[in-house]
Amino acid sequence: MSMALQLRAGLGLDPWDVFHQGVSKHTGLSIGTVCILAGALVLLLWVPLRQRPGLGTVSNVVLIGLAMDATLALTSNVRGLALQVPLLVFAIVLNGVATGLYISARFGPGPRDGLMTGLHRRTGRSIRLVRTGLEVTVLATGWLLGGSVGVGTVAFALAIGPLSQVFLRVFAIPGADAGPSPVVARGEAREQAILPQ
Repeated sequence: MSMALQLRAGLGLDPWDVFHQGVSKHTGLSIGTVCILAGALVLLLWVPLRQRPGLGTVSNVVLIGLAMDATLALTSNVRGLALQVPLLVFAIVLNGVATGLYISARFGPGPRDGLMTGLHRRTGRSIRLVRTGLEVTVLATGWLLGGSVGVGTVAFALAIGPLSQVFLRVFAIPGADAGPSPVVARGEAREQAILPQ
């Protein structure tokens, strides 16, 4: 839903949806259908990262695309910066909150977030750095495919990594029996986010 709200804000899609829209333009499939198919394909990148899917993973693949199409069908574009900017900010923060909530529930991250947590665990890099790197890569690919890019796209790409890291900490379940944290210490700046294995 947050991605669809960002689309309706009219200030640029989030990077993954720039990619989805670009693919949609070349295939004639709806953006929600492309989202579902891309999610399924991203799961293949989990294999070398040894990520394990769960109920949340499967739900994310199917429900995000359906929710996006439904939200787009029920809402209209917003006009005027006085409404566009707050809607954009709300959508970006909502996405960060949702990331923290559903990953902390430990039912399995969605394909894109599993790629983030898997790379984070394998490289020892912070969530914010890994997520930002993924977003910039996907944004560049989507832009080359003809996806819509705007100020909101840049805002999302730069904000979602730090927001994900913050909300993963906020919603972490202390003492959850999920094995050791996959976060690797880097000197004294040790990350304490509790992420699924």
